[in-house]
Amino acid sequence: MTKVFITGIAGGFGLPTARALMAQGYEVAGSVRSRTGRNAATVAALLAEGAQIVEMDVTDTDSTDAAMADAIAALGGLDVLFNNAGIGAYGIHELMSPEDMAHVFDVNVMGVQRVMRAALPHMRAQGRGTVLYTSSLIGRITTPFYGTYSASKWALEAIVECYRTELSGFGIESCLIEPGAMPTAFFDGMVTPNDPLRETAYGDFAGIPAMSAEGLARMLDATPNQRPERVAEAVVDLLALPFGAKPFRTVVDNTGVGPEIERYNTALHDVTRTVLSNFGLADMLRLNA
Repeated sequence: MTKVFITGIAGGFGLPTARALMAQGYEVAGSVRSRTGRNAATVAALLAEGAQIVEMDVTDTDSTDAAMADAIAALGGLDVLFNNAGIGAYGIHELMSPEDMAHVFDVNVMGVQRVMRAALPHMRAQGRGTVLYTSSLIGRITTPFYGTYSASKWALEAIVECYRTELSGFGIESCLIEPGAMPTAFFDGMVTPNDPLRETAYGDFAGIPAMSAEGLARMLDATPNQRPERVAEAVVDLLALPFGAKPFRTVVDNTGVGPEIERYNTALHDVTRTVLSNFGLADMLRLNA
């Protein structure tokens, strides 16, 4: 039975993905920062449904190492790692403090690195594994007011490009999932700037981010198929594909932006393969379609 670990299992994409995989017969474990508080009811439900839950703070190396060891022990192994935990950020970019930016990167970038360093020795030792990552459409392009978040996801994409090549020889395949905006609790936990003096200098423009956010909310209300369950469906479909034949990037979007990102991804895929071929490294791409 395939054993899957999901970071951020109680979150917007983690919860439906865990349930979809368990319905398919996968053994699932996942992490939350705390079993108590706002996660308590969700954790209780997941435990009742058969999932294993560990507490993990991806911004703390000791916590990440210990939780990963506990999860692998509880599952009796690890076949699939889904790096899903993340945090958003929204607001005029100049107003975002360096400390707030560092926090977003600590979760979305260094957090993934901590999880990978905890999980990869096991996967390398067994000579096979699949690693999934939650990225974003705005990990491919940038839009106003999402500069910090986009920068963290662009960084994630670069890291995964590197892991894709370096891990292929150890039998570990890599898959990026790139969702568009979806109505999840992700938006409730956004890091937002708090710099009223600088904000005043922007005059009327300072009100535009709020107006833009309201427009996005209306768009999502009018697009009922743009739902987090689509990410879960994409994960199930990916894991059903033969080992080594999974696409490196999967766009999950119903807003009309997706086809443009897919066009971009195809072009980059071709450029990457050509560049690596020129350096005699094309074989390092062998585990992804």
